[in-house]
Amino acid sequence: MKNTYFDLIEQSYYFPQEGFDLRDNNLTFQGISMKYLIEKYGTPFRFFYLPKIGDQIKKARNLFNKAIKKNNYEGKYHYCYCTKCNHFAHVVGEALKHNVNLETSSPFDIDLILNLYRDKKIDLNRIIVHNGYKTDDYLRKILNMQEIGFKNSIIIFDSVQELDRLEILAQDRVVKVGLRMAINEESQSAYYTSRMGIRSNEIINFYHDRIKNNPKFELKMLHFFVDSGIKDSLYYWGEFQKALKVYAELKKDSESLDSFNLGGGFPIRNHLGFEYQYEYLINEIIANIKDACTKEGIPEPDIYTEFGKYTVGESGAIVFKVLEQKQQNDTESWYLIDNSLMNTIPDAWSIHEKFILLPINKWKNEYKRVNIGGISCDHSDYYNSEDLNQEVLLPSYSDDEKEPLYIGFFHTGAYQDAISGYGGIKHCLIPSPKHVIIDRDEKGNFFDYVYRNEQSADEMFKLLGYNK
Repeated sequence: MKNTYFDLIEQSYYFPQEGFDLRDNNLTFQGISMKYLIEKYGTPFRFFYLPKIGDQIKKARNLFNKAIKKNNYEGKYHYCYCTKCNHFAHVVGEALKHNVNLETSSPFDIDLILNLYRDKKIDLNRIIVHNGYKTDDYLRKILNMQEIGFKNSIIIFDSVQELDRLEILAQDRVVKVGLRMAINEESQSAYYTSRMGIRSNEIINFYHDRIKNNPKFELKMLHFFVDSGIKDSLYYWGEFQKALKVYAELKKDSESLDSFNLGGGFPIRNHLGFEYQYEYLINEIIANIKDACTKEGIPEPDIYTEFGKYTVGESGAIVFKVLEQKQQNDTESWYLIDNSLMNTIPDAWSIHEKFILLPINKWKNEYKRVNIGGISCDHSDYYNSEDLNQEVLLPSYSDDEKEPLYIGFFHTGAYQDAISGYGGIKHCLIPSPKHVIIDRDEKGNFFDYVYRNEQSADEMFKLLGYNK
């Protein structure tokens, strides 16, 4: 009796499942044959399936609006996309088709906003929330943006010193501002309190001393963000309630304050057994805010979220070919792939992030435990555990088989290109792989095209100063 990879997956998870299925024993993603893409583009290649971005936005927006209606909540919900997760024009453009607001993190982000405005992708009414450390350059660009006419631009103070600089630069303008509350990190964190934001026991005095009677500032928003994400844990609800208490105290003394920003934090699927109660948690958020406002006798605020990874993470994937299998001792088998894992999914190396890893073909072969190795010379260029299993199981194959084994890391759409430095100098000079975009037309038929070919030696040498 064969114990195939398909048997393993079918017995371990619900399969097929959202986004993943088989056609002729080969993997499909979102209904698209991975073999078709491999035969058309070769490997390795990275791709983005743009319609998934809209699906994610609609899901969150619908669930928030459903909870608002269920709880007779009087505030509105605003979905913001934080550009830092993925800056590509096709990604941001797809999010904007669904009327998202935007969150910025740096001075160059403001240049990106102005570029979108010039291209008529956004208008002057778009809500723009400015997070991140505010250098003078960042503040000047934000003020310039407001001078052009962006009237819903909100600067979030991450530090009390940012106000000093803004007060000088703003001159006689009135600026909408927010306050970010620093949170205490989870117990396993390397530090106790976030470096971003203002301590919860200082934020009230800061408002009274520096903002309340200052005609240059209009307090609009309280922002808090839990780095480990929105989850149904004692820790998360503790920080959440602390932020609600601060909001209530501020609101009693600030007529202009009307917005509560949860930051980001919705997870994405990183294994086939992933379960997350989005609807339950969203309803709990709305119900808790309403309950707190009722007890304090204050109006219910508009709610903002800044979903980046949630928005784009599940739209991306990268596909490799296994070049060679090596048995290095009695128990360790290596699959060497045709690029570097450190270069292409750097979060897997740097913060031990896990992604959905699946073979594209050979699902009817038996399976075995393997380590996946990149072709760089670096010791750390490997991937050998998944989120649920502390091991990687993939189809075994014989070297006599004509077709190589192909594998894909899925849901890699957030951060990987930015952290890796897309098109930049790469470890061991291993180039950025081909970049493919997949979309659907008005009739629902998908189409695909190359956004950028594999990085060339000339492109990298120019960066290194060889080809001028």
